[in-house]
Amino acid sequence: MIRKFAMLATTAAIFVACGSNVEENATSTMDAAKDNATEMMDKAAQDAKDAAATMDSTVSATTDSMKQSMDNATDAAKDAVKKADDAAKAAH
Repeated sequence: MIRKFAMLATTAAIFVACGSNVEENATSTMDAAKDNATEMMDKAAQDAKDAAATMDSTVSATTDSMKQSMDNATDAAKDAVKKADDAAKAAH
C-alpha cells in the first residue's frame, strides 16, 4: 500500500513538474501566435495602403487622360464649327 502511495505521489509530482512546463510552452506558443497574427495584420494593412495608393494613381492618370481627350474633342469640334462657318460665309 505504501509503495502504491509512493508511486502515486511520484507520478503526481512528475505531472505537476511537467504541467508547469506545459503551461510555459502554451504561453510561449500563444505569444508567438499573437506576434504572428500582429505581423500578418500589419502586412495586410500595408498591402491595403499600397493598393489604395496604386488605385489613386491609376484613377488620377485615367482622369487626366479623359480630361485631355475631352479637351481634344472640344477643340476639334470648335475647329469643325469654325471651318463650317467660314465655308458658309465664303459661299454667300
